[in-house]
Amino acid sequence: MPEKIKLGISTCLLGEKVRYDGGHKLDRFLTDTLGRYVEYVPVCPEVECGLPVPRESLRLEGSPENPRLVAPRSGTDHTGRMRSWALERLKELEGEDLCGFIFKSKSPSSGMERIKVYSGKGIPARNGVGIWARMFMERFPLLPVEDEGRLHDPGLRENFIERVFVFRRWRETVAGGMTPGRLVEFHTRHKLLIMSHGVELYRELGRLVAGSGKDDTLTLYAAYLELLARALGLKTTVKKNVNVLYHLMGYFRKDLSGDEKQELLEIIGSYARGHLPLIVPVTLINHYVRKYGQPYLGSQYYLNPHPLELKLRTHV
Repeated sequence: MPEKIKLGISTCLLGEKVRYDGGHKLDRFLTDTLGRYVEYVPVCPEVECGLPVPRESLRLEGSPENPRLVAPRSGTDHTGRMRSWALERLKELEGEDLCGFIFKSKSPSSGMERIKVYSGKGIPARNGVGIWARMFMERFPLLPVEDEGRLHDPGLRENFIERVFVFRRWRETVAGGMTPGRLVEFHTRHKLLIMSHGVELYRELGRLVAGSGKDDTLTLYAAYLELLARALGLKTTVKKNVNVLYHLMGYFRKDLSGDEKQELLEIIGSYARGHLPLIVPVTLINHYVRKYGQPYLGSQYYLNPHPLELKLRTHV
């Protein structure tokens, strides 16, 4: 891609010393590996809303649905300050063309899930969402989001970065002009990728695209993006990927020799049993795509969803 993908990120994950204790939470994968492909838009809610470094630690109190952001030692309630700042910051981010956001886990302002919320009796329950994270996700409900803690899981990491690259390609499609034809082209190249997440939504998206002449273009694109986000939000599994791999193999039924067919079956079987990572059968199929000249499969993003250098499919 000619330009880097824009991703929002909690500032401390880039190594900036903005945390309450004056420290940071530098994540080397995000800065050194993924950082080669993305342009980060850093956000530190607590510093940007006017709190100093270092500062008193904060926590969520009250109900999980509408908690208050409180400094427990002094009793200062920062909820209003945080919300007022967030409303203005969200307006700014609307113009950034973000393709996702990486939050700081466990943070009362930036944590996206399982954040401690203290009841009136001072007993915490991990059922909250950070003030800033909740407001961001409500404003941009279709954007891919994750926190850096969950990104340590290889499957979640691959899924998130895959969604980010898909969203970037979606933005490029929209920027090139919203026509039914461009939507058909986008969907065609993402068919097998979508199938690897969920067959039912894959079929529903197919029906939507097939009837693209029935709705106005804006409505069509909006409906497609909502379904696409739902589909890609479903986790891929070994079983789902095996289904796609067999589907891919069907395109070579007239091309593969007996030995090649047996080798591919054995490699897919080894992947299905957990003995090989996904990159192995995908690499072999990519070889056959080039060898036997399969332009349709060569255009499928399932076989090349993100840069190989990220090594995301070597661990799933």
